[in-house]
Amino acid sequence: MSTLSPFHLAIPVTSLEPSRTFYRETLGCEEGRSSDHWVDFNFFGHQLVLHVKEASRETSEKTNPVDGKDVPIPHFGVVLTMKQFESFANRIKEKGVTFIIEPYIRFQGKTGEQATMFFKDPSGNALEFKAFKNRDQLFAS
Repeated sequence: MSTLSPFHLAIPVTSLEPSRTFYRETLGCEEGRSSDHWVDFNFFGHQLVLHVKEASRETSEKTNPVDGKDVPIPHFGVVLTMKQFESFANRIKEKGVTFIIEPYIRFQGKTGEQATMFFKDPSGNALEFKAFKNRDQLFAS
């Protein structure tokens, strides 16, 4: 795998302060530049920008069935090492985060075996964190 370039992702949040606290205190992301309407975070080496946007009136959540679970669409996150995943999952649990999908292992004993978990930020943005038993199988079919 070649060296990855950091991605830039801008997401809407309904209120800056609870979101800022969540990404900084709960997820442990380092805060960067900000204004009264947006804030940058170092999201595991990537640039995540939270932009204040009025809450949408849309109420229907979109999901996709995976392993008998309702995976929220859209979602974003990062791939960690297994050791990082376990430590991060424990941190999230200690912080009292409510999971959409509790940490579990997919494809156990098969190509692409991975740990995964889903939860939302205070504005309802869905996040997935995962880790592969063998990271070289990230794109394996």
